[in-house]
Amino acid sequence: MSYETTTERGFLLSTREWGVVGGATGLMALNVLVMYVMAATPLARINRIVFSVGIVGALLYGALITGGQMIAQRGFENDSMGMALAGVVVLELAFGAFGGGVLSFLSEGVRVTALAVTGAIVVAMTALIGTYVYLRSDTQFDHYGRWATYAFLGGLGAILVGTFVPIVSVAGFALIFVGFLLRLGYEMWEIRESRGRPAMQSVGLYVAVAGVFVHVLQLVVRSLAER
Repeated sequence: MSYETTTERGFLLSTREWGVVGGATGLMALNVLVMYVMAATPLARINRIVFSVGIVGALLYGALITGGQMIAQRGFENDSMGMALAGVVVLELAFGAFGGGVLSFLSEGVRVTALAVTGAIVVAMTALIGTYVYLRSDTQFDHYGRWATYAFLGGLGAILVGTFVPIVSVAGFALIFVGFLLRLGYEMWEIRESRGRPAMQSVGLYVAVAGVFVHVLQLVVRSLAER
């Protein structure tokens, strides 16, 4: 039995898979730093401005994240590292501005605590989803990608309604959060099946984890701010 197989070796990941996870982890770690820095700059106010009308903020960040990932993937496909790097920079700045805006509601001394708590929760959630995907080695998870798209569209619709009926915005938040969780499961499955280039998979996994991170961060910040 080869130690590089993914379907019969339990939790032992192949070198390729560790490379993908390591790349995504590095991008996410950098993004946490960007969030922390942006929280102390005027850029943190962007969230309060664009989310004064909920659907505007959701569409703006949705466009930046989708566009950044598409640019990065196109760069990898065309062996253009400049284009790939440009896409990654867009993603880092988009998630950084969003997370920084959320963090700015806390005093500087509490921001590290919020990031640490959020990080621990997201690592645990990612481990649980990854374990489930890898244990179900005979199961196809391509439908998770479709479900994630439906959740994102449903979330945007709920946020649009929530612009006029604020309570509905909670459903929008929940649907988009679920969408990123489903996307995380889908990206894990693609890594398990070795679908696509490792660099592209690292970016895909990073985007899914970052999406989960900023949603958990909002809950953690709300909890700390109410103390």
